[in-house]
Amino acid sequence: MEITLQGNARITGRMAHISLLRGLVLGLIGGLAGTLAMELVQIGALSALGMPTDTCFSTIGSTVTHFFSLLGIKITGGAMLGIATYHLIGPVLGATYGFAVSQVGALQGATLKKNLNYAVLYAEVLSQLILALAPILLKMSAYETLLWFGGSCVLHLIWGVVLGDVMHHGLRAESLTGSSGRGERKNK
Repeated sequence: MEITLQGNARITGRMAHISLLRGLVLGLIGGLAGTLAMELVQIGALSALGMPTDTCFSTIGSTVTHFFSLLGIKITGGAMLGIATYHLIGPVLGATYGFAVSQVGALQGATLKKNLNYAVLYAEVLSQLILALAPILLKMSAYETLLWFGGSCVLHLIWGVVLGDVMHHGLRAESLTGSSGRGERKNK
């Protein structure tokens, strides 16, 4: 491994193409860890502001309820549906990112800094597309929409950083142990 003055570790030597399963698992773990980190920050921030800690979950649940009602499907919304949706989407989107990394060799040998940048970019672009449903379906005011997107941008930055970190260290471990997973170093 080579370390630059900026502290960007880069995987060197022959990088084996990671398997689809390995990419999915790393992405799933990264997505779940990012979701939990996001949730902790969200609950802490809402508590500090004196707001109910289930505010975002209620908004997500109401959005899902409204979306399905447009399809003629009646479901009960609220915070519990929001929590379930929140904890389903994070790991699924993480696994999707892991799938992409497993298929694009250039993403597998990137520095930690690049891994973080790619994952944050993925998180911010994709999340903003999904988050746009709430202001549209729930007819939020301009102020509520600004808070929704601003807060979500910060939270998804956290999610992307955690996902990128998990993917980078998972790929690094893959390059050191090889596909056998027995902890043996590969010959360069």
